Formats: sequence, C-alpha cells, structure tokens
Amino acid sequence: MTALTAEQKEHFEEYGFVHVESVFDPEGEIDPVIDEYAGVLNSLAEKLHDEGKISSTYPDLPFGDRVTKIYSESGEVHNQYFDFSLPQAGVKPDTPFWAGPAVFGVFTAPGVLDVVESVVGPEVYSNPVQHVRIKVPESVAPRDEQGNVMFGATPWHQDAGVVNPEADDTNMLTVWFPLMDTDAENGCLTVVPGSHRGELLTHCPGYKDRPGLQIPENLFNIGDSMPVPVKKGGALLLTKKTVHASLPNVSDRIRWSFDLRYQPTGQATGRSVFPGFVARSASKPESELHDANTWYEMWKDTRDSLAIGEQPTFNRWDSNDPSCA
Repeated sequence: MTALTAEQKEHFEEYGFVHVESVFDPEGEIDPVIDEYAGVLNSLAEKLHDEGKISSTYPDLPFGDRVTKIYSESGEVHNQYFDFSLPQAGVKPDTPFWAGPAVFGVFTAPGVLDVVESVVGPEVYSNPVQHVRIKVPESVAPRDEQGNVMFGATPWHQDAGVVNPEADDTNMLTVWFPLMDTDAENGCLTVVPGSHRGELLTHCPGYKDRPGLQIPENLFNIGDSMPVPVKKGGALLLTKKTVHASLPNVSDRIRWSFDLRYQPTGQATGRSVFPGFVARSASKPESELHDANTWYEMWKDTRDSLAIGEQPTFNRWDSNDPSCA
C-alpha cells in the first residue's frame, strides 16, 4: 500500500496540492501507454498522409518528434485522437477517442488508487472528466488566425469550474501526471498554494480572446504561484478548488500528461452523461471494473448516443459577468 504519508496529507490539506513521487511504475505502467499511443499516432499519420495533409508519415521518428512534425506540417492539433474523453460539444458518430487497455491500466493502477484512497476514502470512483494532453513546442506549434498557439499554455482555473454545479459538494480529487519528465521549460503545472481555501472563483469564457475558461488574474494572488516539476512515475494531486495553470512549452520537446479525477462512489461527477466506473470498493469489491474492453464500450455507447441525441451543456459561466470585463 503506497498511501500518502501523514506529512503529505498535511501538505495537501494546508496548501491544496502535493507532489508525490513513485506513484506509477515507469516501465511497467507508463511505457505500455507510450507504446499503445505509438499505434494511435501511426494510424493518424496514415490518415493525414492519405488526405494529403502531410508529405510523409515520418515512421522513423520517435513519438515526440513525430507528433510535433505531424502537428506542425498539418497545421492542426489532433489531440482528440488520443483523448479518453469526448469533446464538450459537436460529438459525431465518428468522433475519435482512445480508451485502450494500457490507458485503463494506469487509471486502475494499485499505486494511484492507494494514493487516491488516502484522500477520498475506500470507495473510489473514476470520474469521467479526464484528459490526455500532448503539447508540442510552441516554436513550431500550429497557430490560429489571431496567431495564438493552438493547445498551448492552459489558463488559470479551478477544476471545480469546468464541471456542472451538481458536483459542487463532491470530494473530487485531480491526479495529474506526466508520461515523461516535466519542468518549467516544457510546461509543467504552476499552482497557487492555499487558494483552495477560498470560494469557487468566476471563470470567464474567451477571456482576453483566449479559448476556454480563465479566472481573471485580479481575483487571486498570482504572485504566490509556483511551478511544480514532476518526473515520470510521479504525480501531482490537486483539490478541485486549487487555482492552477500550465506554463508554455518553450522547450524543443513535447509535454505529455494525463489529468484524471477520482471521487467517492455515489457522489455527482459534474458530467453525468459521461461514463465513470467504480475503481476500488472495500464494501463491494464485485462492483469494481477490471475489464478494459467494457470501459471502451461505455465510451463508445456514449458517443453513439450523443451523436444522435441532444448534447448537454457543461459551461455554467457567463462572459458578461462583471469580473470578465
């Protein structure tokens, strides 16, 4: 059992985050994910090459260099092909996603569930608000019409701000971890210690013409923020109200990370239309999901249903809020 130590739990409760080393086995749990995604990238490269969007599939390049070259040459970000969640709008019958067995393996790895249990208790539910993020170097990244880097630095936010109000009372824990070493140069997370003690702050859609949601910097003390480098195998735990962002990737290598969320079973997820699952249960171990294919089918069924039905709204925020002026 690799539960949090008393010192780590105290740090988490006081500052709203804690960096934990050796949560995952780099070779036994992380490397299979990297190998699995190499196949996903290969399929994407062949598709784009067939469509004439890239001149080569670049089969001899390592994953990081290959994905960077493909994103740069195609002028597009293709992260939905790798993601194990669906977009918040515009789901179609052929919307890509990836929910493979190696990915499922890290969701349910004993080390991470031990750590999660230390925070949320023995009934652990995998919340479906979850993403993989591949950020190529900003020097060669695709840019939008305004010249902004597509899928670059993540703006300031709280994870409670990107789910529906039904989850405001949920004990939701974020587990962020890289598939390779991260630091301030290639875009690790930066957090505001102690910010979890305050309220849920206003998140402004399209603030300062940036995509997504962002907390205006006058609503918190940005001067208190600090970067948190994490090595492969480690993880960063965050409360749902800890203010954080990611730094820009100014290196010559990708930044590749997962952000997962867990909570006590039975509490609202904030995106009830998406499928979660029981990852660990002391009282009902038979309720635990251990089959990766079942997990994939849950997401596929959700995609198929959303593609033909009414798609929900996940954004609670109003850009006309005075804080967004």
